[in-house]
Parts: sequence; C-alpha cells; structure tokens
Amino acid sequence: MTILILGISAIVAYLSETGLIIRQFYQNNTSKTPYLAWLGVLAHFLYTAVSVQHNNAFNFGFFTISSLIALVVSLLLLLTALNKPVIQLGIILFPLTGLMLALEMIFPQEAHRLLINNWQMNAHILSSVIAFGLLNIAALQAILLYIQNQQLKSHPPRRFIQKLPSLQTMELLLFQMLGTGIFFLTVSLGSGFLFIEDLFAQHLVHKTVLSILAWVIFSGLLIGRSRYGWRGKTAIQWTLIGFIALLLAYFGSKLVLELILQRQ
Repeated sequence: MTILILGISAIVAYLSETGLIIRQFYQNNTSKTPYLAWLGVLAHFLYTAVSVQHNNAFNFGFFTISSLIALVVSLLLLLTALNKPVIQLGIILFPLTGLMLALEMIFPQEAHRLLINNWQMNAHILSSVIAFGLLNIAALQAILLYIQNQQLKSHPPRRFIQKLPSLQTMELLLFQMLGTGIFFLTVSLGSGFLFIEDLFAQHLVHKTVLSILAWVIFSGLLIGRSRYGWRGKTAIQWTLIGFIALLLAYFGSKLVLELILQRQ
C-alpha cells in the first residue's frame, strides 16, 4: 500500500507541476519554484527505494529502467533550473516521467533482478544513467530550440515562445548540457571497457558500438562549434541524431527482447 501511495503521489505531482508551468505561459506570472516537481521527484525516489527494499534487489526490466532514467532526468532538470531558465522543458519531461512511472506500476516485471556489490560497476551504472539523463535534457532543449527558431519567423510569435529565453541563451544552455553529458558518457565508456569482462560474451556489443557512435557525434558537434561556429539547425540536427543513437544503445535490445520477443 505504501508503494502504491508513493507512486500515485509522484504521478499527480508531476502532472500538477506541468499544469502550473503551462498556466504561467498564459498569464503574466513570473517563474516560481517548482515545488510540486520536487515533491514528485522525492515521492518517485522513495517509491524506487521502497521497491528495492521490498524485493531485496533492483529490477532491471524495461519499464523499471525507463522510470529510473526519467527520474534522474527530472532531478537533473530541477537542479539545472536553480540557476538557468530551463524549467520550461518540464512541459515535456514531467508528464513523460509520470507516464514511465505509471507503466512501471501497471506492468511490474519480476525478471532481470541484479545486485551490484562493487564500486566499479556502481560507477559505470551511475555515470551511464547521468550521461543519458543530461543528453536527454539536451535533446529536449534542441527540440524546444527548433520550435523557438521556427516560431520567431512568424509575426507575432506565440506567447509560449515569448516566455522563453533568447535564442543565444538557449543555444548556450544546449552546448553546456552537451559538454557535461559527454564528460559522463566518456566516464561510462571508459569504466565499461575497464571493468566489464568480455563485452561480446555479455551481448553488449550493440550497446557499446552505438554508445561510441553517439560519443563521436556529440564530440564532433562540440569541435565543430568551437572551430567552425556550428549552431542553429546544424546543432539541433546532430544533437537529435546523437541522442537517437544513444537511445537505441540504452533501450534497443531491451525493447526487442523483453517486450516484442518476450525473452527473459
């Protein structure tokens, strides 16, 4: 019962915060501290902790991992929003996080439980989740930047676009997120090569290749930004391409094996 209450509370808090952010766009209210989103993240974290304690293990099923990553992404967004104007991304992120948590609750999966008892694997998993979370936010930022760029060409732009920071600020935030995300992705790849024995035997080849491809794309984008001044449409396109590669790396095989082929 406690788990159910925590899960429902988190979902309600996420959706309520989304509604408040949307309302701010259509009123002249200044941006307020997203207390409901913080409450949602706290309840979501407690839900995960109680679930792990109840099962004496962590479930690495598709929906559970999706919910965990969504939780980390929401937390990173809230931390970033403490000193940067990015809380608008919550319009997309918070309901998506609530959806992932709801799917985890509706479709509980008992397989793929695993306890990690060494710091090397903990470091690898933590850096992987943080990297995906940051680059997820960067992808959302790129989508928002594209919409903003298109809307500013119309006269007058919609109220939603008028509430956003300038294009220059949005682009700067995008590249800051990319830079931080690439750092953690580098740590994740490095720790994987050092601490995971025989990637081929553990069926991690596709994940490794796609993760490296994403790393090359994101790194190339940062180099292009530094040396050639890449921005605008080019930055948006390559950010989304890199994120798609990373998305396939993290979820591609789990989606096919667990949900389509129903293999454990």
